[in-house]
Amino acid sequence: MANLKEIRNRITSVSSTMQITSAMKMVSAAKLKKAQDAITAMRPYAEKLTELIQNLSASLEGDFAGQYTEQREVKKVLLVVVTSNRGLCGAFNANVLKQVKNLSETTYAGKEVGVFAIGKKANDALVKTNTIVANRSSIFDDLTFDNAAHIAETLTQLFVTGEYDKIELVYNQFKNAATQIVVTEQFLPLAPVEIKQVATSDYIFEPTKEEIVLTLIPKSLKTQLYKAVRDSFAAEHGARMTAMHKATDNATELRNQLKLTYNKARQAAITNEILEIVGGAEALNN
Repeated sequence: MANLKEIRNRITSVSSTMQITSAMKMVSAAKLKKAQDAITAMRPYAEKLTELIQNLSASLEGDFAGQYTEQREVKKVLLVVVTSNRGLCGAFNANVLKQVKNLSETTYAGKEVGVFAIGKKANDALVKTNTIVANRSSIFDDLTFDNAAHIAETLTQLFVTGEYDKIELVYNQFKNAATQIVVTEQFLPLAPVEIKQVATSDYIFEPTKEEIVLTLIPKSLKTQLYKAVRDSFAAEHGARMTAMHKATDNATELRNQLKLTYNKARQAAITNEILEIVGGAEALNN
């Protein structure tokens, strides 16, 4: 059994760790509320914009947006990997990296796969195994629509110029504070829309439906990327809050066990001292 001084030092160390994890949990909880409100408010707009484009495009004939919808033979794929800049958030980053590895080895096996990193963890983990096209981790320092739009324009240009035949987003979608879902979402080319019966004959479009769709598509792509980054940002804080909560609980349990061990060791030491005193007294009496 460790001596009393060693146990006291361990109790002090665990208590300090518990204070740090508890503080990190509270910070992440505060940031999560703001991030959750942002993504919750944005989702209806993004979904409605996508629905509008689908409804309009379904009523059009011909290849009206060839540069965005061109289905080419997939030889070069670009994976936009969204992770965090910091760790201590459980399996948040590991799950995304595992999905990237799975896509590279199965779905796109034999094809040239590039990585567009958004987050330092993705860049650091994949730089040795994949081709890093760019690293835009700085977006989390100022997470605005304009900054996300610049990245979306860069990705669109990579596809339009033919440098990549397909672009996909891989990120954690926020469900709640305890649950994050790894999502693989096609960015470009735009997924073909099934032609449905759309009631658009009662509307007069000004300008034409073609012009409206061509104007909305770039905006929709920017919104899609911004939503993905926002989703990942909220999921990161949810994962970190959950991880720090569990770490605090584990530290509390360990501290209680160490205190119990310390008290047992202290009691044993006191008992030994009493036995030595009693034994000495009896020896003197004899």
